[in-house]
Amino acid sequence: MGVRAAGQIPRQRGEQPLDTAVRYAEECHWDVVPGAWLEAVAGTERCSCGEAACPAPGAHPAHAEWQAQATGSATVVRKLWTAQPRASVLLPTGRAFDAIDVPETAGFLALARMERMELALGPVTRSPDRRMQFFVLPGAVDKVPGLVRSLGWLPARLDLTVLGAGDYVAAPPTRFGSAGAVQWASRPTQANRWLPDAENVISPLAYACGRDVGAGV
Repeated sequence: MGVRAAGQIPRQRGEQPLDTAVRYAEECHWDVVPGAWLEAVAGTERCSCGEAACPAPGAHPAHAEWQAQATGSATVVRKLWTAQPRASVLLPTGRAFDAIDVPETAGFLALARMERMELALGPVTRSPDRRMQFFVLPGAVDKVPGLVRSLGWLPARLDLTVLGAGDYVAAPPTRFGSAGAVQWASRPTQANRWLPDAENVISPLAYACGRDVGAGV
């Protein structure tokens, strides 16, 4: 799979939000939606939402109706980002995919374990807040709690959540303020276009999260 250790993922520079959003729509067949963006205010970058203490500056929905605005049409995508070229790129979950969100340390441990097990892997994002999101087939929200219990873990004690309908993933090249940009730990390719079911990846993810926080039953 070519998984790299933490800190070894090359910086993915030069990507423009408009071009990248169009590529996600055309090549990956994902819905995309423009989010907030960063603005220069008194020499510092602030989120366009206006909140000085925004927890995810430039990396969250810009409007309450963002779900209705999400589109898989490349033509509409071009119009949206032409109107606001600095808008972040958000991918709604619960449509083409769900995403299993885990701490970065657990995510890299799971990636290494998946590589040894030769498991099929979908795209994986790595965000500056030290989280990783593993893309899986839709329906994971309902499946994962039972799967985790069947493996002997208490879901409430694992730092593992599933993003489904009504949630979103911030995609590269979206920036989280001065913390940096979202990156691909595993890029979307033709080889991983067919996403794994949550059942196929939950064991290494749950194990890694349990080891990461010392959780157990």
